[in-house]
Amino acid sequence: MKGVVLLLGLGLGLVTGCGSQGALSQEVVDRARASGAAPDLIYAVELDGYRLLEQSAGGIGEEGYGAYYGADGGSGEPVQLRIDRGGFSDTLCATTPVASGPGGTGAQGGQVRCERDGDGWYRTDGARQDYTVVRGDHYIRLTAPVAQVGREALRKAVTGARPAVGDGTPAPPPTAVPRGDLPTAGDGAPDNHVGPGG
Repeated sequence: MKGVVLLLGLGLGLVTGCGSQGALSQEVVDRARASGAAPDLIYAVELDGYRLLEQSAGGIGEEGYGAYYGADGGSGEPVQLRIDRGGFSDTLCATTPVASGPGGTGAQGGQVRCERDGDGWYRTDGARQDYTVVRGDHYIRLTAPVAQVGREALRKAVTGARPAVGDGTPAPPPTAVPRGDLPTAGDGAPDNHVGPGG
């Protein structure tokens, strides 16, 4: 099991410049794919006041994708994006924890309250909240502290999630830099010939 890969490393780098906060660089896409994320499960979201924590983006589970988004000012908890294969239903909505914890009880809050909301489901345990939508054979979930992100902002971000920028082609490997001290014949060892006086 690949488990949660790279999601615990919360880096602070921006993926892209202003005006395109929801886009992912090819480097992030390549790293996520290398850590096991299926290309069609790599998404980006736009959440006002938040930016992708680049080092957190990576594979989760068998072929899912996850990342954290941090507040521009650096305060508060990061918001978690998770995409994985599978569906979602009213039953799962009520029995799946909002945060890590046994059956229906979040790690930080109480019993899960679930509501069908437009195209998805809104859930809260009193301390944390998430919004989940299904797209084809996978679901997209965004989780945040209740007091930190408004419900409508959470819904707008997750329903507006879009496949990551990038054509799925890995970035080319770096080109070799000519050293100048390698001989053209022989075993390829550097030329350490000592000249006069040395």
